[in-house]
Amino acid sequence: MAVKSDAEITFSQELLDHMETWREKPGNLIMILHKVQEEFGFIPREAAKKVAKIMNVPLAKIYGVITFYHYFKLNKPGKYNIQVCMGTACYLKGGEDILNELESVLGIGVNQVTTDGQFSIEAVRCVGACGLAPVLIVGEDVFGKLTKDRLPEILAKYQEK
Repeated sequence: MAVKSDAEITFSQELLDHMETWREKPGNLIMILHKVQEEFGFIPREAAKKVAKIMNVPLAKIYGVITFYHYFKLNKPGKYNIQVCMGTACYLKGGEDILNELESVLGIGVNQVTTDGQFSIEAVRCVGACGLAPVLIVGEDVFGKLTKDRLPEILAKYQEK
């Protein structure tokens, strides 16, 4: 669902039903915010305000959850969000070099989006693929045992789409 403007965020009926299902359950804000992010690709400020109003909780509590968990995004990511694992195994096997090379090639830093909106870069905690270190993820695609030399080929795959 597209975000219309900051003032007119519309939640799908599926999201509203999900909120109602989780209203009284423990951990409800996390589950609801997961669904909000699934719907918008990130959590727009107006969506956070709307959740606070519907759930009758302070906006500060919503932001407390959003900012505590690295999973939640406050800014719209690029069409292709590149996640570079920075867990111990990936870091030790060159994850930081992969991250630095991506920043150089794309001309953006971590948590930034290219001017055309195609790519964003995110440094993430362990993705559970330590045997493939260093690892990079784009959407559902996992690239392991990476070297900087493979990055142009990987990026080209998404630039062609």
